[in-house]
Amino acid sequence: MIFDTHAHYDDEDFDKDRNELLNQMQASGIGRIVNIGASMKTSAITVDLTRQYDFVYGAVGVHPNEVGAMKTSDLDQLKEWSALEKIVAIGEIGLDYHYDEPSKEIQFQWFEVQLELARQVGLPVVIHSRDAAKDTVDRMKALHAGDIGGVVHCYSYTKELAREFLNMDFYFGIGGVLTFPNAKKLREAVEYIPIEKIVLETDSPYLAPVPNRGKRNSSLNLPYVAEVLAQVKGMTREEVEAVTFENAEKLYRMR
Repeated sequence: MIFDTHAHYDDEDFDKDRNELLNQMQASGIGRIVNIGASMKTSAITVDLTRQYDFVYGAVGVHPNEVGAMKTSDLDQLKEWSALEKIVAIGEIGLDYHYDEPSKEIQFQWFEVQLELARQVGLPVVIHSRDAAKDTVDRMKALHAGDIGGVVHCYSYTKELAREFLNMDFYFGIGGVLTFPNAKKLREAVEYIPIEKIVLETDSPYLAPVPNRGKRNSSLNLPYVAEVLAQVKGMTREEVEAVTFENAEKLYRMR
């Protein structure tokens, strides 16, 4: 069975067939899914999905591109959701410099606040970092994120930077990008990262792997990622699926 540690089934791309798609997951070898909030609205939908499907768990939090709209009262709501049995993380949170808004200062503020919320409620964090490698590492170190724990979602940096996250004992979310022909840097990083610190993810509906690149992604595509990860690690696909499932349970403290 496969554990998809990061998906967005709240996305409107799934509005037409969400129930049909999710109902076929377990029969297709997808044992568990964690749906990840990226705003207050999608965090609320995530909570609903965890109530509708036995195998769906959730993370609640606000993505760095969405924190410009955050209010202090939102933290009370996030804290309330975090106490629910099937909410297993705070996220996705972090830094994203791909766009100019919101400002770095606003992103810093809410990254720190949400990290501290995770520390307070005793949950791991799901880190989003895009075009913000140094600041992400520096902020995580300054805020002692290693004491909180979690995963760097959709890892896309170098093996040298991977060492910094490993020193904080974080996991690494690996998805469809690993299958792309131009993913040499990522493959080098994945070769370096111990298999015990890797989890599988889709970021559905985004980043579908080869041979479905460019199409809507779903957890059903994870065998393609597991196959390439197995090649990089010199393992069988079955071994990769078993180890990453166990890793995900440890990451989200389900064991």
